[in-house]
Amino acid sequence: MPDISSKLPAAGTSIFAVMSALANQHKAINLAQGFPNFEPPQRLKDLVAQAIQDGYNQYAPMPGLPALREAIAHKIQLTYGVRPEPGTEITVTAGAPQGLFCAIQAVVRKGDESYSVGTSL
Repeated sequence: MPDISSKLPAAGTSIFAVMSALANQHKAINLAQGFPNFEPPQRLKDLVAQAIQDGYNQYAPMPGLPALREAIAHKIQLTYGVRPEPGTEITVTAGAPQGLFCAIQAVVRKGDESYSVGTSL
């Protein structure tokens, strides 16, 4: 039998496992992995089931479905009084970690300095 060794022998516990344990310990709503500790409303479950029956069961386009980006633009306009262009100024990500990673990667460059809270510029 060949020797197959892991590239991740000391990966340890993931942040998701840590946050889930903390949420359980403190009886908090666990948003670390995107699941609350309560059932969604039946209407939402029915709508999801209907969407699957209607064929909405494939991966969405990388920047998000046009109708969703349009709805987000509308919500931003109602909330903040400005309307972003849905086709070029809104991207829907697969989750908060991906969104944060992409946002940081878009603006932080090698050599940028970091400042601690309370550090004067």
